[in-house]
Amino acid sequence: MKKTFEFPGFIDVHVHFRDPGVPRAETTASGLAAAARGGFAAVVTMPNTSPACDSPDALRYQLERAAEADAGRRVALFPSACITKGRAGREVADLEALADAGAALFTDDGSYVADDKVMESAMERAAALGIAVCDHAMDPVALAGGVVRDCPLARRLGLPVIPVECETKAIRRDIAVCRVTGCRLHIQHISTAEGVELLRAAQREGLPVSAEATPHHLLFACEEIPADDARYKMAPPLGNREDRAELRRAVKDGVLMFATDHAPHPAETKSVGFLRSANGIVGLETAIPATWRAMVEEEGMDPEAWARAWWDMPRGVLAPALRERAAALPKTVVEVGEERVVDVAAFASLSDNCPYGGMSFDCWPVPR
Repeated sequence: MKKTFEFPGFIDVHVHFRDPGVPRAETTASGLAAAARGGFAAVVTMPNTSPACDSPDALRYQLERAAEADAGRRVALFPSACITKGRAGREVADLEALADAGAALFTDDGSYVADDKVMESAMERAAALGIAVCDHAMDPVALAGGVVRDCPLARRLGLPVIPVECETKAIRRDIAVCRVTGCRLHIQHISTAEGVELLRAAQREGLPVSAEATPHHLLFACEEIPADDARYKMAPPLGNREDRAELRRAVKDGVLMFATDHAPHPAETKSVGFLRSANGIVGLETAIPATWRAMVEEEGMDPEAWARAWWDMPRGVLAPALRERAAALPKTVVEVGEERVVDVAAFASLSDNCPYGGMSFDCWPVPR
């Protein structure tokens, strides 16, 4: 028997549309159509476009494309803006002008702001504006060319490994800067048990720190990667089973929210194995089924608490000027009880790079 749930509008605070840059992977119109199909009321786009979204004109471009899109009438687009000019990590962008233009948050997602002084300056200015700084917590020195966590696949193929310290070193630095500046800090796509413990400690200390977990980090583990299949390659990489268990505990405890890190790529960039393929998977159209499976079905999470990780917690990451608008978003409706198989060929997204094809789920959003 089907059961229907109605919740405040779900918000995905971490999506990549490739407009401008690589529109054959995803346009604003196709990305919003995927979000509508996936049941989302709003999405926050990342600024790692080409050129990077580091100016008011670039923000306006995204908002104009959204206004022109059919799905833009059903799904709100909140653009984020760069922390640094060109996402180069060397000079803080004009955060004040970007805030005035409607930036939802500040991030160099896809890149870590490695210079401590640059990050501190950015967070001081963002704190004065009341806007969160979100960081892609992967230290490039510790990364050292790695492509996957230590697992049977990595050992079998001799793949360079990404150590846990790649994430924890970055999170420690970010929390230290948060402590000094008082700026709201959001850690993107956290993936390790050790990273979660650092987050818990910061929250116990009373620091304004939040973080997100993606559906794929909650559903899959690196020991389960079946072959040299880059549909399972993302940054940060899939953690091991212990990491996955800790991420799930943190979601149940209200320590982590959800976000997809929807990352479309042309087929040829995801078909050359772990070593050479691009990072990332699409996730907007499978996020609700995947997180329901991981958290409600397998972990026994209360559906209302599960939903808050999609709407209530994400609202707090948005710029203050957008929170009132977010509170008035249309509802997200979810139906449970009808098993359906994921058909990537039917995606509204222009890309199908994900490992969900052929999987079946029995929780689905009612499309917008």
